[in-house]
Parts: sequence; C-alpha cells; structure tokens
Amino acid sequence: MLFYISFLSLFGFCFFGFILNYRNILILLLGVEFSLVTINLVFIIFSILLDDLYGQIYSLLILTIAAAESSIGLAILLSYYKVRRTITLHNSLLLKN
Repeated sequence: MLFYISFLSLFGFCFFGFILNYRNILILLLGVEFSLVTINLVFIIFSILLDDLYGQIYSLLILTIAAAESSIGLAILLSYYKVRRTITLHNSLLLKN
C-alpha cells in the first residue's frame, strides 16, 4: 500500500507542477521527465514484485523515449530562446502564426 501512495503522490506532484506552471517551459519539461521516471519506478517495482521481466524491458523502452524527448525538447527550447530571448511562455500565442 505504501508503494501506491508514494507513486501516486510523486506522479501527482509532477502533474500539478505541469498544470499549474504554464509560464516556464523548462519547468514543464522537467515535469514531463519526472512523470516518466515515476512510471519507470512503477514498472520496475511491480516487475520485481511479480517476478516478471517485461516491466523492466518496458522501463528501458520508456527511458529511451524519455531521452529522445528531452533532447528534442531542449533543441526546441534553444531555438525558442534564440528567437524570443526568453523562455517564458506568455508570448506562446505568437507561435501559432
């Protein structure tokens, strides 16, 4: 039961950090990364508890996807900073044009 509470609290913390902080793109990317790490922890713990290898394999796949996502996100962040000279998202409506 302690696993459920700790994982839900960590995932909830990441989710609310993602929802409540919509001004800074770096904090949004960190929230996504922490939520993926939380999901990896759930897969690893339950694969150990259930004596199954598939959870650890899925965890490795999610880590690979998270690494690709963070590299693409940081490249977008650098290009956004070069254009706007800031990383706040209050001018994000200009990106739609």
